[in-house]
Amino acid sequence: MSSAHRVKITYCAECGYEPQTLDLAKALMLEFGARLSSIELIPWEGGTFEVSVDGQLIHSMNRDGGFPEAAAVKDAVRARLSGSSR
Repeated sequence: MSSAHRVKITYCAECGYEPQTLDLAKALMLEFGARLSSIELIPWEGGTFEVSVDGQLIHSMNRDGGFPEAAAVKDAVRARLSGSSR
């Protein structure tokens, strides 16, 4: 069986980004379930919203602008689960 896959979502709590964070976490749980070992939600500050899979940053609000599309995050997770790096 493949190694554990972890998703980390770092979001700006003071900005009120909880709804986007919870929506994305829910979408990932419904899509991948037990194939992910964890979905870590990290309240932060400074207007950030970042998503990483297995330590690889796949979306950064500062770098990419705005919130990620759930489909794009799912594609990145799916790629990791299938063993490819992208």
